[in-house]
Amino acid sequence: MASSSGRNGVQVYSSDLVSLHHHNHHYHQQPPVKNTYKEGTKKDGTVDSYWTRPESRIWTVMLLLGTCLLYCARVTMPICAVAMSSHFDWDKKQSGIVLSSFFWGYCLTQIIGGHLSDRIGGEKVLLLSASAWGFITAITPLLTYISSAHLIFMTIARFLMGLLQGVYFPALASLFSQKVRESERAFTCSTVGTGSQFGTLVIGGAGSLLLDWYGWESVFYFSGLLTLIWVYCMCKYILNEKELIIRLEHLAKGLSLSKQTKVPWKQLFKKAPIWAVIVAQLSMGSTFFTLLSWLPTFFKDTFPESKGWVFNVVPWLVAIPTSLFSGFLSDHLINQGYKTITVRKFMQVIGSGVSSIFALCMGQTSSFCKAIVFASVSIGLQTFNHSGISVNVQDLAPSCAGLLFGVGNTGGALLGVVCVYLAGHLIETTGSWVSVFNLVATVNALGLCTFLIFGEAQRMDTDSAYIDL
Repeated sequence: MASSSGRNGVQVYSSDLVSLHHHNHHYHQQPPVKNTYKEGTKKDGTVDSYWTRPESRIWTVMLLLGTCLLYCARVTMPICAVAMSSHFDWDKKQSGIVLSSFFWGYCLTQIIGGHLSDRIGGEKVLLLSASAWGFITAITPLLTYISSAHLIFMTIARFLMGLLQGVYFPALASLFSQKVRESERAFTCSTVGTGSQFGTLVIGGAGSLLLDWYGWESVFYFSGLLTLIWVYCMCKYILNEKELIIRLEHLAKGLSLSKQTKVPWKQLFKKAPIWAVIVAQLSMGSTFFTLLSWLPTFFKDTFPESKGWVFNVVPWLVAIPTSLFSGFLSDHLINQGYKTITVRKFMQVIGSGVSSIFALCMGQTSSFCKAIVFASVSIGLQTFNHSGISVNVQDLAPSCAGLLFGVGNTGGALLGVVCVYLAGHLIETTGSWVSVFNLVATVNALGLCTFLIFGEAQRMDTDSAYIDL
């Protein structure tokens, strides 16, 4: 995208002007931005300006912590599954019902969460959902003592957790598209995205200790209370009172697809770049979910003498610095003058293409050390997707980035179920793990080729009336 270069956060992008015109219906000169965290909202609470550098740093840190706590709450049940199964006398099938109930709830709210964020503000949706999932996590142990129907209560609790957490990443996409400049989005997204690895490591370490010392209940209390503390800090120190007020009529309008919306939906979904990024997100999400589900089993079956903590921890440790580096590299290349779409496609080639090569290598080695290296590099390079298609959604349609991200994420999760099942079928049929990694590489290749051929980075959510300033 064309831009007039500048420093210290004052460069102005042509797409930024379109965005302001699209949201405000007229363009006006912006006054100097003060170093405060209470500006940048209209009377109705919607966002009308980008974060300043200090604001961006504070929000990035707080959202990284929020993502970390999201994964702490999400992984709490899998960590405690064995102990709870023993305590409540569940068999494997019953445990599977509880664990899978989260996923079905997670799929249902992606799209509506993204659309609601586009209408009332992503920060409000984030805090509403975090408040609810933190509360449910904290009271989960109490629910099991209300009745003898432990399985039913836990299944409902996990389903609600999925519903509430399903809105989180679409809300982030919506928030970033409205508040983060194009030249800074990749680093912001990749930095906040590392919270998923941090959260997995934190709950894996602290949760295991609490489980051994105080029982499974303490893990739920730990995760839930930390989330509620995070919500309190966000409300107390980051947002002002006006930004925290959500009127019921605004919430109802946000939940409805009004005909008065300025987004040309029919034209939007007729454009190839929109479908290119959705297809690429489908393939990326499904293959990541497949590797996440089957890698522990692969290492246990192939290297039975190996230590579990090695292959459960090392790849995620590697993913943290690679995610940060991908965001830094992407923004640096754009600031150096490279076309936005060129940078996005380059990042996606690494995230989907090069990572698949290392996934294929895992099926060809008989060395545990080499397998760990290949798995770590493959998972680490997949984080380059944060600076590829994940940001491209915001390039294409900042006014409805949350909804589009929700569409892709929902499809990716559903396709992930299919791929996970298909991978298990291939293992049973062929008796070889090579077929699983071939499946991952094939799905990634389809998504990558679609994005390379049809991907673009200019705005698609405006009609001619808003393009002509």
